Amino acid sequence: MKKLDLAVLALLIVGGLNWGLVGIAKFDLVAALAGGLEFGETNWFSRAVYCLVGAAAVVALIRLPAVARGEQRTTAHAH
Repeated sequence: MKKLDLAVLALLIVGGLNWGLVGIAKFDLVAALAGGLEFGETNWFSRAVYCLVGAAAVVALIRLPAVARGEQRTTAHAH
Protein backbone atom coordinates (compact mmCIF):
# COMPACT_ATOMS: atom_id res chain seq x y z
CA MET A 1 0.00 0.00 0.00
CA LYS A 2 2.95 2.32 0.51
CA LYS A 3 3.62 2.51 -3.25
CA LEU A 4 0.02 3.55 -3.84
CA ASP A 5 0.31 6.21 -1.12
CA LEU A 6 3.47 7.61 -2.71
CA ALA A 7 1.90 7.63 -6.18
CA VAL A 8 -1.20 9.40 -4.84
CA LEU A 9 0.94 11.97 -3.04
CA ALA A 10 3.09 12.62 -6.12
CA LEU A 11 0.04 13.07 -8.34
CA LEU A 12 -1.63 15.40 -5.84
CA ILE A 13 1.55 17.49 -5.69
CA VAL A 14 1.67 17.67 -9.50
CA GLY A 15 -1.97 18.69 -9.60
CA GLY A 16 -1.58 21.24 -6.83
CA LEU A 17 1.48 22.83 -8.40
CA ASN A 18 -0.21 22.91 -11.79
CA TRP A 19 -3.32 24.63 -10.39
CA GLY A 20 -1.14 27.03 -8.42
CA LEU A 21 0.66 28.00 -11.62
CA VAL A 22 -2.67 28.36 -13.43
CA GLY A 23 -3.95 30.67 -10.70
CA ILE A 24 -0.80 32.75 -10.30
CA ALA A 25 0.54 32.95 -13.84
CA LYS A 26 -2.15 31.44 -16.11
CA PHE A 27 0.46 28.83 -17.04
CA ASP A 28 -0.57 25.19 -17.45
CA LEU A 29 2.59 23.16 -16.81
CA VAL A 30 0.93 19.88 -17.82
CA ALA A 31 -0.15 21.35 -21.16
CA ALA A 32 3.35 22.75 -21.70
CA LEU A 33 4.91 19.35 -20.99
CA ALA A 34 2.35 17.72 -23.28
CA GLY A 35 3.69 19.56 -26.28
CA GLY A 36 3.34 23.28 -25.78
CA LEU A 37 -0.42 23.30 -26.00
CA GLU A 38 -2.33 26.54 -25.70
CA PHE A 39 -3.89 27.24 -22.31
CA GLY A 40 -6.96 25.03 -21.90
CA GLU A 41 -6.11 22.84 -24.90
CA THR A 42 -5.67 19.11 -24.30
CA ASN A 43 -4.29 16.04 -26.01
CA TRP A 44 -4.17 12.40 -24.97
CA PHE A 45 -1.16 12.92 -22.67
CA SER A 46 -2.52 15.93 -20.81
CA ARG A 47 -5.95 14.26 -20.42
CA ALA A 48 -4.25 11.13 -19.03
CA VAL A 49 -2.33 13.23 -16.49
CA TYR A 50 -5.49 15.12 -15.50
CA CYS A 51 -7.37 11.80 -15.10
CA LEU A 52 -4.59 10.34 -12.95
CA VAL A 53 -4.56 13.45 -10.74
CA GLY A 54 -8.34 13.21 -10.39
CA ALA A 55 -8.15 9.51 -9.53
CA ALA A 56 -5.47 10.26 -6.92
CA ALA A 57 -7.77 12.86 -5.37
CA VAL A 58 -10.60 10.29 -5.17
CA VAL A 59 -8.29 7.75 -3.50
CA ALA A 60 -7.09 10.40 -1.03
CA LEU A 61 -10.67 11.46 -0.31
CA ILE A 62 -11.74 7.86 0.36
CA ARG A 63 -8.77 7.29 2.68
CA LEU A 64 -9.04 10.64 4.47
CA PRO A 65 -11.34 9.53 7.32
CA ALA A 66 -8.94 6.73 8.33
CA VAL A 67 -5.95 9.06 8.15
CA ALA A 68 -7.78 11.68 10.22
CA ARG A 69 -8.45 9.04 12.91
CA GLY A 70 -4.75 8.14 12.90
CA GLU A 71 -5.33 4.65 11.59
CA GLN A 72 -2.63 2.97 9.58
CA ARG A 73 -3.20 -0.01 7.38
CA THR A 74 -1.10 -2.91 8.45
CA THR A 75 -0.63 -6.31 6.96
CA ALA A 76 -0.40 -9.48 8.98
CA HIS A 77 2.95 -11.19 8.69
CA ALA A 78 3.26 -14.88 9.37
CA HIS A 79 6.21 -15.65 11.59
